Amino acid sequence: MSETTTGQAGTPDAAGLTRQMQFGIMTVSDITQDPTTGRTPSEAERIRASVEIAKHAEEVGLDVFALGEHHNPPFWSSSPTTTLAYIAAQTESLILSTSTTLITTNDPVKIAEDYAMLQHLSGGRMDLMMGRGNTGPVYPWFGKDIRQGLPLAIENYALLHRLWREDVVDWEGKFRTPLQGFTSTPRPLDGVAPFVWHGSIRTPEIAEQAAYYGDGFFANNIFWPAEHYQRLIGLYRQRWEHYGHGAPETAIVGLGGQAFMAKNSQDAVAQFRPYFDNAPVYGHGPSLEDFSQMTPLTVGSPQQVIDRYAGMRDLFGDYQRQLFLMDHAGLPLKTVLEQLDFLGGEVVPVLRKELAKDRPANVPDAPTHASLVRATYGDGHSRQATPRANRGDNLAGPSPYQDAPAAAGAAFGAAAMGGAR
Repeated sequence: MSETTTGQAGTPDAAGLTRQMQFGIMTVSDITQDPTTGRTPSEAERIRASVEIAKHAEEVGLDVFALGEHHNPPFWSSSPTTTLAYIAAQTESLILSTSTTLITTNDPVKIAEDYAMLQHLSGGRMDLMMGRGNTGPVYPWFGKDIRQGLPLAIENYALLHRLWREDVVDWEGKFRTPLQGFTSTPRPLDGVAPFVWHGSIRTPEIAEQAAYYGDGFFANNIFWPAEHYQRLIGLYRQRWEHYGHGAPETAIVGLGGQAFMAKNSQDAVAQFRPYFDNAPVYGHGPSLEDFSQMTPLTVGSPQQVIDRYAGMRDLFGDYQRQLFLMDHAGLPLKTVLEQLDFLGGEVVPVLRKELAKDRPANVPDAPTHASLVRATYGDGHSRQATPRANRGDNLAGPSPYQDAPAAAGAAFGAAAMGGAR
């Protein structure tokens, strides 16, 4: 099942190579002082720079741009869907994603509406990653209790999953007001919900959740040793099979990564060291050399990055998406764009070939909107949701949509269904 747009995963590129994997970049949207100049960009400058980075990612042949969500300084990305829709309007093939969407503090109703709208506006060139985030104070800012973080993630996603698959939802849970006869609009493009990755760096329950729903699991393995993520990914693959989605190797896995490159490794280390040493996340901690040994951070020549990431399959099995963090720690825009030139021009083309070698036939390509539509409808026509006339509360008729007959016995047009998968 493949994307029909040339250059996306699963279709032959100009060289005739099938792109089974997606490669891209993710940004956490930090606004950090450049330690070599002492200058900190403004919010406006950093926002504009991030748009340029996303556009350049497409220009150099990358598949995905993923944007974090934060609601506090020194980050700027409080509204990912607004930003991604703006980027979608200026790109043609780039898949827009998140890293991550906060499933705990966002209302699942608003997530359902906002990301379905992004799906329409981008022509299906989007998916999203769900996560709990790493900023504890965000919970009270949005009226939530951090002690309920995991139950919130589980309940909110259960509701979101239904909102994208059922035209009319009756629902009652612990953490929000009940819904009675509620329809999330717009309905998903072509009647197919956006593909969801569940992102985690440490939580087995999130791997379990991803497996239960048959969704993707993104292990953002940029901070901890490989052994930790091997356990998480191994659990996800095992539970994927347990829930009847297929053999463990058919599970949909994504990985994080970090790299900084120069033509020779000595220059790369010299250029990146001041940024690493002063980075808000890991600065003033382990040395660059120690951190690079413990994590996937690779600072060196393009060939060193190729060698390191071509070996990820040996650690984690065949996988579907590789994202790199490239624009953090105060790196100036010019440097980031040069890094994308290395990544798209020298590294990714080789990695595509290396990771396609001896790839088992049952390992699926990275999901795209086109592949999901094909899996749902085959050669038939996809759904084009067309509303009936109604009062706006779903109480005036059996269903708010012309192509959706009422479910037998339903009070508001759809039977109350709990835990639908």
